[in-house]
Amino acid sequence: MTSTNATPRPFHIDVSDSQISFLKEKLNLIRFPDELEDAKWDYGVPLNDMKCLVDYWKTEFDWKKQEKLINETLPQHTIDIPVDGFGTLNVHFVHQKSREEQAIPLLFVHGWPGSVLEVSKILPKLTSPATGSAPAFHVVAPSLPGYGFSEGSKKKGFGLSQYAEVCHKVMIALGYEQYVSQGGDWGLFITRRICQLYGDKHCKASLTNMALGTPPTLFQNPLAFLKLIISSFTPFEQAGLARTMWFRSRGFGYASEQSTQPQTLGYSLADSPSGLLAWIYEKLVNWTDEYPWTNDEGLCVLNFFEKVTDGKLNIYVLVLTWISIYWFSKDGPAASLRIYYEVMGVTEDIMHPKQLTPPPSVLLGQSVFPKDLVVLPRQWSAAYGNTVFYKEHLSGGHFAAYERPVELVEDLQTMFGRGGPAFQVIKGSNGYSAVNE
Repeated sequence: MTSTNATPRPFHIDVSDSQISFLKEKLNLIRFPDELEDAKWDYGVPLNDMKCLVDYWKTEFDWKKQEKLINETLPQHTIDIPVDGFGTLNVHFVHQKSREEQAIPLLFVHGWPGSVLEVSKILPKLTSPATGSAPAFHVVAPSLPGYGFSEGSKKKGFGLSQYAEVCHKVMIALGYEQYVSQGGDWGLFITRRICQLYGDKHCKASLTNMALGTPPTLFQNPLAFLKLIISSFTPFEQAGLARTMWFRSRGFGYASEQSTQPQTLGYSLADSPSGLLAWIYEKLVNWTDEYPWTNDEGLCVLNFFEKVTDGKLNIYVLVLTWISIYWFSKDGPAASLRIYYEVMGVTEDIMHPKQLTPPPSVLLGQSVFPKDLVVLPRQWSAAYGNTVFYKEHLSGGHFAAYERPVELVEDLQTMFGRGGPAFQVIKGSNGYSAVNE
């Protein structure tokens, strides 16, 4: 594996006026489809939602204001990362160090349709915990290759191992020879591959917020299989299986297209801002736990990032900023789809334990939220490694770092804090100041 001696460079988002003007022109040319009476969400994104979102996007939304807020809130950098067999990619990332020198290095990995904006709520809570009894973290959140302001590969075959290699090399380049990780969606699969490839020496533990698991078989795990056929599931597990079945039957169409014909879909997302908006907005609504996207008047001015005051953090970003990150991304929105083809369309079985099980020395944790996309019985994940922490939550959906930042941070602090199952998993990094020792 090729190492990197590249030096990180400070980065600020700076979308040109010509790019913004072009977006406005495209928004002025949109032709909306018709809609059936009383369709609501049964057929997809309601027409009224789209009309008022588009109107706000082209008449009131101020990208430069949001850009300024992001630049002031998230300490961003880029670095050139060589990827074996794929040349060198310029990778964008957020890096916030804690004031505690012995803070735990944490790699945060987002998924689709996410971005590094997801880390904004948990960043101050992790780097500057409210109490001295909670561990602190140095946080690194890369934009995945082909997402946001990271360069994507121009070659076929850039799969899970390559995404893992990029994220790992960013950590090594920053001087974090040992670290822990956290991720959901593609972040789950990428962090698990990181644990597989680099767990013995580097990535010592990982907490995920999406479930992995397969039903036990008689020959694979006879005791678990016997329990499966003679005992009932808990109410939480029953509801989770129902949610999982809904996702497989009513919400999985996007993945089938993105994993088989991503380029075809890419034309629509790259050329039509309303197409991109509808494609992602649908997931932001359907994949969350009744998150209050709209205001009290029911208008489509959506607060994906509420106003938060926490230390230096003071950010108010409309959901349109979330979409605009894709529209203004370095390689365009089509690049973000290709991971589905390279992993789901090529890998023989991405959910098979052999694809995602790290060495036993790597300590694993799960934060389970009831309205995530895949919510499986706890016992089903037993084949995927050495799970030492598991927590079921009463509410929350797919975007845990944004929807339930307090709960996710508490899980990280519990798993890696004093008395937790992964306390001092990285020697010399305990996350506590000297006065608390």
